Amino acid sequence: MPHRPNYLPRIWKPPFVLLAAVALVCQAAPEPLPALNIDIQQTSVSGISSGGFMSVQFQVAHSSIIKGAGIVAGGPYNCSQNDVVKATTKCSCTGEPNLACEVTPTSAQVSTLVDGTKASFAGGLIDDPANLSRQRIISLAGGKDPLVPAPVTRQLADYYAKLAVPAANYSAVTLENAGHTLPTKAYGSACAVTDVPYLGKCGFDSAQAILSWIYGPLKAPVKRARGRFIEIDQTPFIPQDGAFSFLWHSGLDQSGWLYVPDNCARGAACRLHIALHGCKQGQSYLPLKPPPGGGLYNGTTFVKNAGYDRVAANNNIVVLFPQAVSIPAVNPNGCWDWWGYTDQHYADRQGVQIRALRGMVDRLSSGRH
Repeated sequence: MPHRPNYLPRIWKPPFVLLAAVALVCQAAPEPLPALNIDIQQTSVSGISSGGFMSVQFQVAHSSIIKGAGIVAGGPYNCSQNDVVKATTKCSCTGEPNLACEVTPTSAQVSTLVDGTKASFAGGLIDDPANLSRQRIISLAGGKDPLVPAPVTRQLADYYAKLAVPAANYSAVTLENAGHTLPTKAYGSACAVTDVPYLGKCGFDSAQAILSWIYGPLKAPVKRARGRFIEIDQTPFIPQDGAFSFLWHSGLDQSGWLYVPDNCARGAACRLHIALHGCKQGQSYLPLKPPPGGGLYNGTTFVKNAGYDRVAANNNIVVLFPQAVSIPAVNPNGCWDWWGYTDQHYADRQGVQIRALRGMVDRLSSGRH
């Protein structure tokens, strides 16, 4: 969605334009992130594409508080090694047609990534990777995904295995007819399509599969979620140091979204899941064709149709939907930083986006009693 103006134009406009401007000005401002009765040790994370890579980064950087992760069309930790060419040719095929795809069964160099993970821990940049061995992890891959092909997700599995994640704790799901998409029961494009909004009608509920793998058996998803979507203010959590004193340098939008089940709003003990959109899925992304439901920007297309709220409603799970934003020339597709467009710390605890996410987690869990 566009940034809200803080003034009305002084020149005359046709009535319908004036009404639209007034409507924008009068929209409710994003709310402060609430403090809820959440056990921080029950935090989990998932994401698709750049959100999948960022999920792994947050999971590894803050492994001491993560219960599990769901990775859709993503690869191993720090796969790009701060190199956009490697990110778009060897960890994905997103550089085509300008850069030829070089993905192979070994292109991610998993042993190098594992050594780098251990070195980052030794340098105090991430939590102890030994924490991964107690986590529950699920990966989802599309058999027809041209952007993050199956060999990348297989190397993700190899990365976890080399860091002693038990086979019983890792589930690898491949939907042979799926493209580059977050599979849903019945929302979005055809399952094999690779195109915005990257939500595919695959007859498969990714949100349910991810959350039930991480937390164990859950109550069935509800048809209509009972709870509240809240537009939340992200700006207090964006570090304002160095280059990040200019908001857009962080790659983070001014607002994000939070889904709070009714029970959690009333003070019940709840769990927290972070759901990260992929490239071209953020609320402020301007697609070439109108998004489902109308309007110019993506808005809540991902937030309200990925299915997390329907699973969370009956299972005391609060869902945080942080939002990334486009940066002209640097990150035009509004991706999460998994190749270093913010700075060299993008994959560790000092990274601006990871710091912001951790700040949101800390705030949400500060009401535990």
